[in-house]
Amino acid sequence: MTHPQPLPLPDGIRSCFAQGVNGLTMHYLEAGRAASDTAARPCLLLLHGFPELAYSWRKVMLPLAAAGFHVIAPDQRGYGATTGWSDNYDAPLAPFHMLNLVKDITSLLDLLKIPKVHAVIGHDFGSPVAGWCALTRPDIFQRVAFMSAPFTGAPVSLPGTLKMMADLQALPQPRKHYQAYYGTREANHNMQHAQQGLHAFLRAYYHMKSADWSENRPQPLAAASATELARLPPYYVMEHSLGMAETVAPHMPAAHAIASCEWLPDAELAVYVKEYERTGFQGGLQWYRCGLNSQHAQELMAYSGHTVSVPACYISGASDWGIYQAPGALEKMQQQTCQDFRFQRLIPGAGHWVQQEQAEAVIASLLSFLH
Repeated sequence: MTHPQPLPLPDGIRSCFAQGVNGLTMHYLEAGRAASDTAARPCLLLLHGFPELAYSWRKVMLPLAAAGFHVIAPDQRGYGATTGWSDNYDAPLAPFHMLNLVKDITSLLDLLKIPKVHAVIGHDFGSPVAGWCALTRPDIFQRVAFMSAPFTGAPVSLPGTLKMMADLQALPQPRKHYQAYYGTREANHNMQHAQQGLHAFLRAYYHMKSADWSENRPQPLAAASATELARLPPYYVMEHSLGMAETVAPHMPAAHAIASCEWLPDAELAVYVKEYERTGFQGGLQWYRCGLNSQHAQELMAYSGHTVSVPACYISGASDWGIYQAPGALEKMQQQTCQDFRFQRLIPGAGHWVQQEQAEAVIASLLSFLH
């Protein structure tokens, strides 16, 4: 099989497909394993978030492979060139439940005949998938690195998300949480067919959540209350009347800023634009809808009391509000969820897209953890 668009990958990263992966044909990128290898290298599994792709790991894969690892980065269910999932808003959400996303990963490993993973590394929404991999199958996943999104483990009760979202709407200036917006029927169309165009939408969205946006000065919130959450930037807590396309449009970077953006030049942004133009965002949005789904929460509650027993670390950009968007999550991850938490690194000069904005610092942090 071939990718729907030619990917501008560095030499040494291969585009591959695996059929029969928990009902999917899964596209993944691979580096660090050649037919001449006489022994299996330790495997690193890289899991992307939203709205990203396996391509988001392009800057770190070769250095990790050069350090002696077999590196795999899949397009997860709902994304990119992976097929076999439905983007129907009215279709059952069960295929996108977290434990099934873990099954996607273990099925891929089974097909590739990889019995153990030296480390699973997840960014953004890939972070909880990595966490659930390590929590439920420590026999396979021997280490876990969380990036940008702290992992707090299994819920002990049904989340109070809906009440919090109602409280935001009741503020004097009504607001809405981005996860609530991502759960709406209109979110996909609003972003894929943004009035400013998909390319301009994604450029502004990635810019706003990066260290390039000067208003990203994250700090802990005092509580998970509507008034405190309203302090979050507008891409997290939005004006009630706006969609995400309208939210980011006023913050489109100037032409000179785009021309000087080394971490995401237009030629690389075009990969995301072409993929989301082709697939839309609904596959990824289904993940967020599961977060508001009581059946999904009840499935995860079956693991209440379980913790991550394997070595763990946390890496994020110092300018990433994702560190604090869930008050108390960072502390809970370190003190309760993880039995063997090794370190936290907040990398200067990076926002939310840390492995793209400051790849060398991420590589150094990961290698210190992996070795």
